Amino acid sequence: MKFLGGLFILSLLFVSCVPVKKYEELVEKEKQCSEELAKYKTDALNFEADATDLRSKHALLTKQVTQLKTDTTELGGNYRTLLAKYDKLAKINEALETNYGKLRLTGAEESASLHADLTAKQLELQRKEDKLLTLEKELIEKQALLSEREQRVNELEKIIRDQDAAAQRLKEKVSNALKGFINKGLKVEERNGKIYVSLEAKLLFQSGSTSVENEGKTALIDLARVLESETELEIIVEGHTDTDKMAGTKHPKNNWELSVLRSTAVIEIMLGNSNLKPSQVMAAGRSEFLPVDINDKAKNRRIEIIISPNLNELYELINN
Repeated sequence: MKFLGGLFILSLLFVSCVPVKKYEELVEKEKQCSEELAKYKTDALNFEADATDLRSKHALLTKQVTQLKTDTTELGGNYRTLLAKYDKLAKINEALETNYGKLRLTGAEESASLHADLTAKQLELQRKEDKLLTLEKELIEKQALLSEREQRVNELEKIIRDQDAAAQRLKEKVSNALKGFINKGLKVEERNGKIYVSLEAKLLFQSGSTSVENEGKTALIDLARVLESETELEIIVEGHTDTDKMAGTKHPKNNWELSVLRSTAVIEIMLGNSNLKPSQVMAAGRSEFLPVDINDKAKNRRIEIIISPNLNELYELINN
């Protein structure tokens, strides 16, 4: 009956929501349901028989439940045993957690110490990096300075090479100009970038005299005319004597005067017979104190004309 009432209410709901055609379909459906209800009553009688059978099964199940309760009791004992073990493990776990906390605290302290060490090392590393950058800057500056100085050295070497080459060319010119006097007490040498023209006194002077002989004048004039075109040269005329003392009381009174007067006599001839600039020439007297052979006085009595390049360009480059 409840089912029919529900169906009726449901039909009313459908009537209110659906068209007439649908409503009629629902009424027909309700009729069919009534017929089915009669059938269900018949089936209910059959279900009573089934219920009796179910009661028998219920008794069996009750017995099984009793057995399950027995099993549950046993499981409860096992549960309590496991619970006791769990409590024991919980205490162990609590102790482990306490130890872990202590270890974590200790680890934090060690971590703080390590962090402090790391910070100190980072600061030290930064200082070293700063120092390295400073050194690198200094290195770059020194490399630039080295490059500049290498350039200056190369310039100096070029000047020296050029002067050496010029000195060699000048030696050849002087030697060619004076080759007629080579076996007459004249010698031309190149030493340390300078040209040394050595004339023995016998080619230029009588004993004790400061007047130049004619043959010697020719040699000096030839030399002066070779040198007059070399405006960058410096010329030193040095007089040298032997160790014999002067006998007279007139000038020259000693070997110092004799050596200087002979050098000035040579210079007068060179300047008077060429276009040499007086500013290029210097007179010097060495007396007896720079001998070339202590056993041969004749070799020591000489005039040495020292021809050297003007080193102003070289000195200027060095000073700069």
